[in-house]
Amino acid sequence: MLNRVPDTQLSVRRITVDEHRDHLASRPDASFLQLPAWARVKREWRPEYVGFFAGDELVGSAQVLHRPLPVLKRTLAYIPEGPVVDFTSNTTAEVTRPLLAHLKAGGAFLVRMGVPGVRAEWRAADVRKALSGKKKESDAPTPELMTGLDAVFADEQAAFVAAELKAAGWTKPDVSEDFAAGQPEFQARIPLRTLEGEALDVDGVLAGMNQNARRETRKAASGPLEVQVGGVDDVERFHALYRETAERDGFTGRPASYFTTMYNELNAHAPGTCTLYFAVHEGRDLASAIRVQSGEGSWYVYGASSSQERKLFAPKALIHRMIEDSLAAGCAYLDHGGVSPTLSRDHHLAGLTLFKTTLGCDVVQTLGEWDYRLNKPLAKAFEIYMKAREKK
Repeated sequence: MLNRVPDTQLSVRRITVDEHRDHLASRPDASFLQLPAWARVKREWRPEYVGFFAGDELVGSAQVLHRPLPVLKRTLAYIPEGPVVDFTSNTTAEVTRPLLAHLKAGGAFLVRMGVPGVRAEWRAADVRKALSGKKKESDAPTPELMTGLDAVFADEQAAFVAAELKAAGWTKPDVSEDFAAGQPEFQARIPLRTLEGEALDVDGVLAGMNQNARRETRKAASGPLEVQVGGVDDVERFHALYRETAERDGFTGRPASYFTTMYNELNAHAPGTCTLYFAVHEGRDLASAIRVQSGEGSWYVYGASSSQERKLFAPKALIHRMIEDSLAAGCAYLDHGGVSPTLSRDHHLAGLTLFKTTLGCDVVQTLGEWDYRLNKPLAKAFEIYMKAREKK
């Protein structure tokens, strides 16, 4: 039976950016997406800061990003990885009802909330095995989705919060093999601590990789490459490799100005929040990466590489350095972004999941992003528009 504090009457009202920042400082588990500095990176959104109060005590906060509809004075209210509030001490309704009332009064037609928390976790080796197709006759059939595998960790509280949200009228897409708009529900994370919370050393972290990745990472870290840490004046160096990667892999990249803003704003929040790495051989940049760190979390947010000197494994030299730096900062994980939960080897995203798990990334299922329609006609029209946009 899950314990709740009965009849907790929370109220929600605006707070200052400093009050929100101070609250985040008391919550090392909070995501960098809740940092006010991140709102200054996403300049097309208007930030609002709200506090959750039990009487006069601030017990939670949220950075809400508003995206206005053209012409109409209505906004999509997006709360990435928030609100930062203890869902174990309050029912989901006690948190969300005053929040929805506040946002509706402010003109929001739809609220999208990326509730923090992990529902389940699967070890990298188990996912690799399921995707490899290498099975004994005595093994059970491979399920279609990750959720059919035995998890190494499952959180009853997180599952209960999800059930409460659904009962209260919040909606989220069913688990899908493909990515949807927003933050992926399934994330690949290199664990830097044991399940009991004890910090690993570098060798303990590398033990989660498969044999080839571990060998290549060690070779890259001890070979002729020099790993450099750059500054804002080196963003153009990163962007040159990033453009090459975008052309090679066929995606549309961001302009250099975006990364300059990211570097400046995040490090204005706290020096070292955003770090720019280069793997250099004989004066030539072979790989580059951007890592963001906040509280106990570390995120590998962007990477780029040259097609030259592949046998030096330059990207893995950067991963090795990011692991070292994340451990030194006391982080719990190094996040490598989203993956598909598919276990079908024929699916077009299966290769990405397999690649990240060879690097030692466990797969965690988060609570995901939930929607609440405050104005149902406008919300429905917006959803139709977004689906049509995704098909283009």
